[in-house]
Amino acid sequence: MPFTKFTNLDFDQIKTSIKDYLRANPTFTDFDFEGSNFSVLIDTLAYNTYITAFNSNMIVNESFLDSATLRENVVSLARNIGYVPRSRNCSKAVVSFSGTTDSITPTVTLKAGLVCVGSADNTSYTFSVPENITRPVVNNTVGFNSITVYQGTFLTKQFVVDGSLDQRFVLDNPNIDTSTISVYVKGINDSGLGSEYSLVENILNIDSVSEIYLIQEVQDEKYELLFGDGRFGKKLENNAVITVNYIVTNGKEGNGCSNFSFQGNLRSSLDQAVSLGTVTVTTDQSSQNGGEIENIDSIKYFAPRIYSAQYRAVTARDYEVIIKKIYPDTESVAIIGGEELDPPEYGNVVISIKPKNGTYVSDFNKELIKNELKQYSISGINQKIIDLKILYVEIDSSIYYNISQISSVDSLKTKISNSLEKYSDSLDFNKFGGRFKYSKVLQIIDNTDTSITSNITKVRIRRDLKVLPNQFAQYELCFGNKFHINPEGYNIRSTGFKISNESDVVYLTDTPSKDSNGTLTGTGIISIVNPYPVISGVGTTSVLKTRIVVQSAGTVDYIKGEIKLTTINIISTSLPNDIIEIQAFPESNDAIGLKDLYLVFNIQKSTINMVRDVISSGDEISGTVFSRDFYTSSYQNDKLIRV
Repeated sequence: MPFTKFTNLDFDQIKTSIKDYLRANPTFTDFDFEGSNFSVLIDTLAYNTYITAFNSNMIVNESFLDSATLRENVVSLARNIGYVPRSRNCSKAVVSFSGTTDSITPTVTLKAGLVCVGSADNTSYTFSVPENITRPVVNNTVGFNSITVYQGTFLTKQFVVDGSLDQRFVLDNPNIDTSTISVYVKGINDSGLGSEYSLVENILNIDSVSEIYLIQEVQDEKYELLFGDGRFGKKLENNAVITVNYIVTNGKEGNGCSNFSFQGNLRSSLDQAVSLGTVTVTTDQSSQNGGEIENIDSIKYFAPRIYSAQYRAVTARDYEVIIKKIYPDTESVAIIGGEELDPPEYGNVVISIKPKNGTYVSDFNKELIKNELKQYSISGINQKIIDLKILYVEIDSSIYYNISQISSVDSLKTKISNSLEKYSDSLDFNKFGGRFKYSKVLQIIDNTDTSITSNITKVRIRRDLKVLPNQFAQYELCFGNKFHINPEGYNIRSTGFKISNESDVVYLTDTPSKDSNGTLTGTGIISIVNPYPVISGVGTTSVLKTRIVVQSAGTVDYIKGEIKLTTINIISTSLPNDIIEIQAFPESNDAIGLKDLYLVFNIQKSTINMVRDVISSGDEISGTVFSRDFYTSSYQNDKLIRV
């Protein structure tokens, strides 16, 4: 009988293939398989084949990093190329406390372990320190200032080395922050905890006496410690005692704690209990930077890339994977070579980081990242970490609807907003190099509800200028997108602010420059103006007049999308936090977050106007009223200020 090839794993297809195979035998040519007990045997064979094929397919899939789905298998495959997945990260806070003591002791030691309890979202979290902290006593007063506490529980695990066994050193607890692990090895002739071993990521520059250990993730998100074999790293002595200290954390759940109560253990120089009376904990910095264990998708993405980088920061991709490794709170990162800047800065690498929990990276974390990068970067290349620059995209949309098909205009508007909010969370945004896709937004609006007949949507882009109040300063904003030029001006608009020697609220506007032939040059002048209403003609009709406060306050490059303000003293802003919102209209409706611009689709600042479609609803057939009362321009209006 000929062999039948199975090209489908579907049960019915397998069953059909078995029947075709049997019919090829002359004995079963006209056999009725469905009308006999033979059908039970065929079902059994088909079921067995189906299960076997499924298992084989899963086994093959789990053998490759790209197709594996079980975390244990993904971690194991990544381990083969030297990649250790990122562990959970403790949320860290900076606190201070002090007190007086009656104990006669020159120093007071805050013991490793529980220090205080903080709260966030009506939930309490413990905060610990991974090592002892000692401070001097001065005039019976001791102060622990600006100490970093780690959210989680401090634990200790000990192993006794038994050379006769194939021994593994696995920490029993999941959710460990591996950065808090400290390892001590006490030999037979050692005192105390013995020697502290160092964690290494590779075996470069390691010899037979190096006191090092490596770490790897094993089953159930636990971790195993690996020690030297006498060639690469010092080999453990038989009966040596290994002491491992670490913190088990709740990860990002511990972020946001700002109120703490003291629960620490204080000891004198003679290791006696010390009381400071009622201790008040002052929060210098709320808890932040807590993170979850690296997920499967991230491991699949970064494992081959960190392998290709070989722990060297050369290309932009190398910097991306290394920064995310040393600063796990990174959500997105942009790397720009100095040669790409205007003007060029050769020998520099400019880095912009969007953290997961917040908008800006603290100065402390910037220095931490720069110091860690030094061991990966090439000599002579300097790294510069700049603050995040956000490019906001907003829309001004007039949405026409058939009133006979809706129950409430407000509910339809809410439904549209929800659809746009969902799109704003897509992969097109909230990243460097994001792209606002105009045609997709139009489709999303039209497809939200069958009552929507059409929409006229205009796009604007915005940057927020953070000013230095009561200081003379110059400012520059780069939008990274070519501006649309209205020859009459009004291309640049801002929210209000006040400047020195001027009592009224003022705004920014622009005037495009022209050559001797009246042709636009692609540049313009930024002016500071004060719009004010005046009564025009008979009655109460008012118009907006403009008083020029500063004729030339800067320049605008419409081609590059850049705004530069000359030296100016801004006293205050109409918006809180010393912010001036500055908007422009892009030449292309598909705005892009280029280079170091982080693209955000801002629905809250967008305008959604609901317009009744009187033609579709049958209220007005000729279109006369529609063209007069329901007309919406497809172009930007000539408003002077941003509202």
